[in-house]
Amino acid sequence: MLDELATLLTETAADAAEGWDLAGEIPVDVLRGLGAKGVLCAEVRPEFGGLGLSGLDNGRLAAHANSLCGSLRSVMTSQGMAAWTIQRFGTRALREEYLSRLTGGALAAVAFSEADAGSDLSAMTTEVRRDGDDMIVDGVKTWITAAAYADLVVVFGRHEGGGAVAVVPVTAPGVRVEPVPSPMGCRAAGHSTVVLDSVRVPPQNVLAVPGQSLTLLTSIALTYGRLSVAWGCVGILRACLAAAAGHARTREQFGTPLARHQLVARHLTDLYAAERIATQMCEHASRAWDGRSPGLVMDAILAKYVAAGNAARGAASAVQVLASAGARDGHVVARAYRDAKLMEIIEGSTEICQLTLAEHALAVAS
Repeated sequence: MLDELATLLTETAADAAEGWDLAGEIPVDVLRGLGAKGVLCAEVRPEFGGLGLSGLDNGRLAAHANSLCGSLRSVMTSQGMAAWTIQRFGTRALREEYLSRLTGGALAAVAFSEADAGSDLSAMTTEVRRDGDDMIVDGVKTWITAAAYADLVVVFGRHEGGGAVAVVPVTAPGVRVEPVPSPMGCRAAGHSTVVLDSVRVPPQNVLAVPGQSLTLLTSIALTYGRLSVAWGCVGILRACLAAAAGHARTREQFGTPLARHQLVARHLTDLYAAERIATQMCEHASRAWDGRSPGLVMDAILAKYVAAGNAARGAASAVQVLASAGARDGHVVARAYRDAKLMEIIEGSTEICQLTLAEHALAVAS
């Protein structure tokens, strides 16, 4: 199945990714078509209409998607995180209703960050409260991936001293989606601000875990996103390695292929090593995900930290090897260079990952 899904992604995105990036948009019918085939949230169980991929195979699919188009992989991450959150916390009725929609062509986004709550999600001010027979959602979410395409938004907020997740249709009165103009990376991923102005949803659309802290709730959900981003970085490295090696093999300078110049060969070596290391880290973390290992959260953070850093450095090396041949907007390494930098920021910045891993190292050492 994985090979068939990879072929579908290649046929869909390989020749179109540059155009999507330049236009800043993926055609919605393309996304709905992939969604209806289960590709955008491939881990959803078959009982809810999904493909039931393991975390490892889903990660490998994300890597392949990102080797073609970082924006498409970003939409897959968003859709997958929304579906996983509903599958993990939703009632049976809610799962049957919304997961079947998400595996049938509907599109979703996940809303965590706010203007003053990015790395520090504990500063989140979005509120979910009861009002008679309804639940009210109030807040403003920023840089929400895929929101420009979404039919529904899975919103994280505060509720009765703890945390809650509200499934909000974008057609509900009070919802406003404002696309981010000219984002630096993953330009076609539909990044948007989502304004929620006293939006009413039925109580069954609110996933609240009694006594569950907002910090823990977001951490559980973010683990999926971190793994998907980490695998996406593997895809960035694979695309950069292929482009750099192909160019270095055929481009001659001073009568010799670039690949035979030692300083260029060093770039290729570093790219190869970066891809191999990132892949091994992601495979380990995905096996921990599939086995529900107690160390899963930290494994995911470590994989994301290593893979994102490697991708940013690797993309820079690829641009250096291709030089002017890759310094064109929309070119695969130009896209990788811009996209990889965002990977060091989203789903926990490099600095937040470092602080978390340092605390873990201290705890383990003690």
